[in-house]
Amino acid sequence: MLQTDLIAPIPVLIQRHAGERGRKIAFEDAGGKVTYGELASRTANLAGHFSDLGIRPGDRVVIFLPNCVRWVEACFAIARAGAVSVPISYDATEGEVVYRLQDAACSMVITTDERSGFIEAIRQQCPDLGTVVLIERGQAKGKGHRYEDLAVKKAVSAPRDSLTMHEPAFIVYTSGTTGRAKGVLLSTHSMLWVTASCWAPIAMLSDTDTLLSPLPLFHSYALNLSVLGVLAAGASEYIMEKFSTSDALRLLSTGKFTVFPGVPTMFHYLLEATKGEGRLKLGAIRLALSAGAIMPAPLNREFESKFGIKLLDGYGITETSTMVTMNWPSGGRVLGSCGLPVPGLSVRIVGQDGKDVAQGSEGELIVRGPNVMLGYHNKPDETATALRDGWYHTGDLAKSDENGFLTITGRLKELIIRGGQNIAPAEIEEIVGGHEHVVDCAVVGVPHQHLGEVVALFVVSRVASPDREAILAHCRKYLSSYKVPESVSFVDEIPRTGSGKIMRFKLRAAFESRSAG
Repeated sequence: MLQTDLIAPIPVLIQRHAGERGRKIAFEDAGGKVTYGELASRTANLAGHFSDLGIRPGDRVVIFLPNCVRWVEACFAIARAGAVSVPISYDATEGEVVYRLQDAACSMVITTDERSGFIEAIRQQCPDLGTVVLIERGQAKGKGHRYEDLAVKKAVSAPRDSLTMHEPAFIVYTSGTTGRAKGVLLSTHSMLWVTASCWAPIAMLSDTDTLLSPLPLFHSYALNLSVLGVLAAGASEYIMEKFSTSDALRLLSTGKFTVFPGVPTMFHYLLEATKGEGRLKLGAIRLALSAGAIMPAPLNREFESKFGIKLLDGYGITETSTMVTMNWPSGGRVLGSCGLPVPGLSVRIVGQDGKDVAQGSEGELIVRGPNVMLGYHNKPDETATALRDGWYHTGDLAKSDENGFLTITGRLKELIIRGGQNIAPAEIEEIVGGHEHVVDCAVVGVPHQHLGEVVALFVVSRVASPDREAILAHCRKYLSSYKVPESVSFVDEIPRTGSGKIMRFKLRAAFESRSAG
């Protein structure tokens, strides 16, 4: 079941496909495309120039680009130079960028002309940053080496093309939903093991597929599937710079694409945009994939009914190179569950005493396998806390049914304790999400003088004049009384990370600010 031929060094995969399918389009975006043959030559040139510019094995190189073909090229070129990729969101704030550049001691940044002034302004705060490589975008011409020149001109040095796969290749910063982001050290082997054990055997990703990817490439989910997974399988992909409902529907209607990965909010928006149109076909899409956040069962059911294709939900986290569990396209499924453990991966659900809980009981999910991170960059204490006796402690609460299907019920740190009773936000969110007037929702715990914490609900409504009492009545029908929200706030959107996770700290801060006012 494990497709071991897909686990190979990045230079080997690139040369393999350049030889077997050199004229095939590997990656495409709105501005251009690159074949596998071109990918081999351009990344070799870039890698050689990076060495000429002083990048040594193990040096950290920042990819500070929007989603595009050049993002992928840069990632592979960094690997061929023997360096470590540090992806950063193109929309990151100054503080976020500076923190990552300092924390990872980055030597080089690959960005665009329109961000060149931003980089120059922060360079004094980042003493290790020596080299800037710029891609043409916008009107300004920044100071730095021209990416395209490096990609097309032969370098003095050849690419290092190391064949080792178990040392750090990526530092991917966590979403930072609860606090300051941590740099997760991931290897090429750990990342491609997920392709070999999940995307290929379960999603049946192969060289016959063409993906339409709206995922932010700096997240581990996209880096794993939309960058490394596509390369390993020899597939093709169109990269959207950002997700747009109208653009996604337009592109899907062309019939060029077979696989569509997303996060739950994207599938929400596709349903909203096509409401009232009856059953639709999404071109030649054979499969949709979801990860990054919990997929509510009603959303999964409605999407599959509307578009007539399987929407497979899975659970993954950066510290495990993404996927831990996945639903399969064949056999029975439990909608609302995140599926079965990926083959070859060990999972346990444990209580506070560290012992396995009874079937159906809630506990912390812990994971062991080849995809587990090497550790947190420059954070030995946090690494020791998270990795114990070979097991990664996820901090996520879960339960398992008699057939082994796992359901994520919340985060240990997000658990709301109301008068001594534990409440998982995800349970309430799934119930509220089933109300016909609710587009999106989120729950947080807020302070209460007598009970410690109570439930505060935030709702994005489908109707112009939402009915608070109707939503609370819906909650009372399906939830125990202590789980019914004490407050309901209607908002324009739920703040989420690029991978779809709810940023609960922002909602909590908004509630406290409003209460103080």
